[in-house]
Amino acid sequence: MRRKTRIPPSPLPQRHGVDPVRVRLPATGTWGTVREHLVERLSGAGAGVVEGMFDAGRIVGADGRPVAADAPFEPGMFVWFHRDLPDEVPVPFPLKVVHRDEHIVVADKPHFLATTPRGGHVAETALARLRRELDLPALSAAHRLDRLTAGLVLFTVRPEERGAYQTLFRDRRVRKEYEAVAPFDAGLVLPRTVRSRIVKERGVLTAREVPGEPNAVSRVELVEHRDRPGGQGGGPGGLARYRLAPATGQTHQLRVHMTALGVPILGDPLYPEVTAPVPAGDFRRPLQLLARSLEFTDPVTGEEHRFRSGRTLAAWTSYDRWAAGSYDGPSDGQ
Repeated sequence: MRRKTRIPPSPLPQRHGVDPVRVRLPATGTWGTVREHLVERLSGAGAGVVEGMFDAGRIVGADGRPVAADAPFEPGMFVWFHRDLPDEVPVPFPLKVVHRDEHIVVADKPHFLATTPRGGHVAETALARLRRELDLPALSAAHRLDRLTAGLVLFTVRPEERGAYQTLFRDRRVRKEYEAVAPFDAGLVLPRTVRSRIVKERGVLTAREVPGEPNAVSRVELVEHRDRPGGQGGGPGGLARYRLAPATGQTHQLRVHMTALGVPILGDPLYPEVTAPVPAGDFRRPLQLLARSLEFTDPVTGEEHRFRSGRTLAAWTSYDRWAAGSYDGPSDGQ
């Protein structure tokens, strides 16, 4: 039986709530030095970047000491470094904590704020913000919510308990409810359960439905509907507010299913057609999708939890302002 390799603790502290990058050298290879391997492996960083990090002593071993540029390649060796943070436009909306105890933190995330560091969103993420604001450097996300979607996200306080909470989501033991604003179609029979097979290919912005065994299941209900202000309508039938309950967690599942029903969610830059990814700093017209509630039995304490977002969707409460690109964040108390 192969013994699992023990990962040493990081010798570097967090910066701005962001963990250092950890790299493990492969078990085999023809590189003569650690530097040669990292230059090849991190080639996307740009010419001379890795060499400069070695010169500045920014790449360290498990003992916290800088790794020399001519240090011989050592199979399985761990090294750490802090990447240069990208220039990020701060998301100017509050991240509200709705629950905090010794095991979990539940936050009500605003639109446009990524959940965890990824790509060009690193320090300006919900996880990094909470680590800084709550002084909880070991905080981790138990699941993720799209950057453009607002609402509830569950974080874990203790690293040794993270797996128990992640398993809740993996085993579909968290009851999730979303809310969306989309066109109203009087001919669409609701409520209904949508089942399809959704695939998301690496490097492709959108997910798509394909033939095959369903892997995505969503319950769609109509909450209420009305005309848009001034009798503009939402298409022929006006606007509607929908309650969405996903039984599975495929990428963009609710957005794909609403589009398939002919009522794509307002403000969606990808469905039914790709217009353009929403760039950082563009906060004018948020996607009208909200993770409204989370319900689950706490795997550590046994407590029954029910959390509910206090946010509202701007296209429903202030359609004219939302349509004009004048969204200025949630109102007071949200």
